[in-house]
Amino acid sequence: MKKTSLMLIATLTLSQSLFASLIVYNSNIGLVHEERNISLKKSDTQIIYKDVASTIDTDSVNVKLPSWVTLYSQQYRYDKLTKNKLLDAYIGKNIQVNDRNVTLLSYSGSDALVREKNKQIRSVKSKDITFEEIPKTLLLKPSLVWNIKAHKSLNAVMELDYLIKNISFKSDYILNVKGDRAKLSGWITINNRSGKNFTNTELSLLAGDINRVQNEIQPVMYKQVRMLADSPQVSQQAYEGYHFYTIPFKVTLANNEKTQIKFLTKNALKIKREYESRLSNPLYLRGEHKSDVTQFISLEKLDIPLPQGIVRTYAKLKNQTILLGQTQLAHTPKNTKIKLKIGKNFDIKTRQKVLKREDTKQWLRSTVLYSVTNASQEKKHVTLLVPFNKDIHSSIKTKQKYAFTKGNLVTFSITVAPNATKNFKVTYESKR
Repeated sequence: MKKTSLMLIATLTLSQSLFASLIVYNSNIGLVHEERNISLKKSDTQIIYKDVASTIDTDSVNVKLPSWVTLYSQQYRYDKLTKNKLLDAYIGKNIQVNDRNVTLLSYSGSDALVREKNKQIRSVKSKDITFEEIPKTLLLKPSLVWNIKAHKSLNAVMELDYLIKNISFKSDYILNVKGDRAKLSGWITINNRSGKNFTNTELSLLAGDINRVQNEIQPVMYKQVRMLADSPQVSQQAYEGYHFYTIPFKVTLANNEKTQIKFLTKNALKIKREYESRLSNPLYLRGEHKSDVTQFISLEKLDIPLPQGIVRTYAKLKNQTILLGQTQLAHTPKNTKIKLKIGKNFDIKTRQKVLKREDTKQWLRSTVLYSVTNASQEKKHVTLLVPFNKDIHSSIKTKQKYAFTKGNLVTFSITVAPNATKNFKVTYESKR
């Protein structure tokens, strides 16, 4: 019978692995790449590759063995230590029962059969058995086992790629506002529940919505990895419709932890405050309605893309930090206007009131009075958005300037003085 050897070291560190890298996706998967030294004898028939992630997708395993090695089959093994597994492993081997050396023959439930040195066989309680050590045949860490034939003895490098689950990343942004300028910081949070610790690993991230069968993320503890001011910056490049981010230093990702890495800093960004109110279709409006005004902060166009994430906007008031609002940011290409929804403005309100309706069997006609009230101490520029069909059978009559935006939105740009109200009338007409 050929002897089976354990070829690879169980733990993944740089001193024991030639190279290790990890690509994390924002869709709850990761791609592990490892390169390890392998030393085979011609008599070896099995390789045990220890310390893979417990969430490994075994169908995704891509192993590159030396050309003089034939791979026959692959198994995934993870022996969670139990009394029965120890008993199985020690059948036919020496154990101790009440400080006496005996040979374990078999066991069933709480009883076991052993053979004494004098060849006598007797029954003992399995709870009284003492094991000298954990057998090497038990794999206490998740492992891949390959059954192979080595055509000659060799020393070489093998490569392994495999997908893991329950690891993901997301982006979070902090926008600190001061006057008409702001500072934008970006953080990447890696959530590792893959069942594996990644120690001193090269880390990359792929932002984009790849096609997946399922997507599930679970909450865990976290820690922060802060980059110093003079640290190398995270680099990114576009690739196949996605964006690939490379972390410029080795990272340790503990299992069941979150790790945060700062990847973006933009200082003195120009910002603009915008105020919008979305109103009703005037052809179906009845009576009088009051509406809130939503406030936004728009950033100047950035020369870099931003992965999707939450932007939290802060400002200082009397040396106290205030949260102004938070916005869900979609994947944003570079040189794209970024408009962040902050919240509803306390001091600006709009009102729409039907002054006259002159509907007929063929036409809908409505005259509406719009009022924008500004109770603040500053002049405000407010945009009113009114849905209305734009076609050859419709018309708008008003002294107030307007434009059509985003298709069928009649857009009014109104400037309102401090502590004042701006009123204007509009008559809408459309064929039924």
